[in-house]
Amino acid sequence: MPVRPRERTSAAPELSPLGLFTVLLGAALPLIDFFIVNVALPAIDQDLQAGPALLELVVAGYGVAYAVLLVLGGRLGDTVGRRRLFLTGMAAFGLTSLACGLAPDTWTLVGARVAQGAAAALMLPQVLATIQSTTQGPRKARAMGLYGATTGLSMVAGQILGGVLVAADIAGMSWRSVFLVNVPVALLGLILAARSVPETRSAQPASVDVPGTLLLAASLITLLLPLTEGRAAGWPVWTWVMLTLFPVSVAAFCRVELRADRAGRTPLVPPSLLQSVPLRRGLALLLPLMLGFSGFMFVFAVVLQQGLRMGPVEAGLALMPMAVVFFFGSLAGPRLTARFGSRVVSAGGLIQAVGVALVAGAVWRNWPGLGIAELAPGVALAGLGQSLQQPVLFRIVLSDVPAHRAGVGSGVMITTQQSALALGVATLGSLFLALLPGSGMRDALLITLLVQLGMVALTVLLSLRLPRKAV
Repeated sequence: MPVRPRERTSAAPELSPLGLFTVLLGAALPLIDFFIVNVALPAIDQDLQAGPALLELVVAGYGVAYAVLLVLGGRLGDTVGRRRLFLTGMAAFGLTSLACGLAPDTWTLVGARVAQGAAAALMLPQVLATIQSTTQGPRKARAMGLYGATTGLSMVAGQILGGVLVAADIAGMSWRSVFLVNVPVALLGLILAARSVPETRSAQPASVDVPGTLLLAASLITLLLPLTEGRAAGWPVWTWVMLTLFPVSVAAFCRVELRADRAGRTPLVPPSLLQSVPLRRGLALLLPLMLGFSGFMFVFAVVLQQGLRMGPVEAGLALMPMAVVFFFGSLAGPRLTARFGSRVVSAGGLIQAVGVALVAGAVWRNWPGLGIAELAPGVALAGLGQSLQQPVLFRIVLSDVPAHRAGVGSGVMITTQQSALALGVATLGSLFLALLPGSGMRDALLITLLVQLGMVALTVLLSLRLPRKAV
């Protein structure tokens, strides 16, 4: 009789260095793909004559499908096996990336992007759940630190890589290469995962909460879809109807989940999970942190290419200081956290605020002759601040989540992260684009940066409520 995979104990194999590399590769791919499209949109528009509304759907379709299905992906991994879901998601991600790269028209590309987001939602929750259930003590702290570093670097690297690939125009593929590059990487990930990632599943698997899943999907769709698509579509009636339905969907979701919990069933998002102080307060901080970061990255991509007339490669080089500093800051994060605890997150917020202020000052003084050298100090400090916030915050959020709920906990955290990323593009991006006609590029950027500074200040205030102990 075969032995059923279970949560890691002292006798079970720990995640090997190769296995950790493999799951981190799986964590990087979906986030790179969220940002890589930013610099490819002009080329897609030129090739497929997409128009603003469909271009927004190329971004929104992926982000909404990804966010909607993440918690379900975590629950399925807990139940049927995380390695199995990771392999399934990786294979599906490679196939849907191929479909994106070969899309003959915009609607086909939109459909493939929705499917790609769904594949990412199967794969990504298994990464954190596998780390949580196959590592302990210092190894878990290091693995979580590397996860945080990987996610932050992936967001920056996505736009850098996208610029390089579009500019290189390999074999005349132009924008298609930003999707096709995923195919060999996914094949490599499948081979490595089959050899190095151990199978785990929850010791207390639960059935899928169908009403909760549908209501969570309705809540996220009624918020994210109109906010990401509304501006480009001219805010038609359906966008306002969906936004009106959002609080109704949220209220219904909360009621169904509480009722299921009281009846002894296992809801999609167990209310008892949200009783964890580190998780609840960490998620509250994660929302403005990711919202401000994704909005900054989107607006920065537009400003560099359309406002400062930089090519894709030069626009990528402008972000290089952020990537380099983020990498080294993430490496120092675990040591700093061991000594200062969650106050590292507060310090990171203050450093990030200085960086954003320096970028705003450079824009004020040097526009329109702004170059990479003038932007570098502010961009680097913003990256350093992020590197001291993101990785530490991920560890804090999951520090109290029991092993048998690792998939659900990681799904909830990543859903919050992904929803905030989509909201950042929708809110800060829409604010910036709405200000452009009347204020001009420089003033629109300055106002957007001031709003982001307000969000950074909010993260600092919220960080003071985090548990102070080292995590």
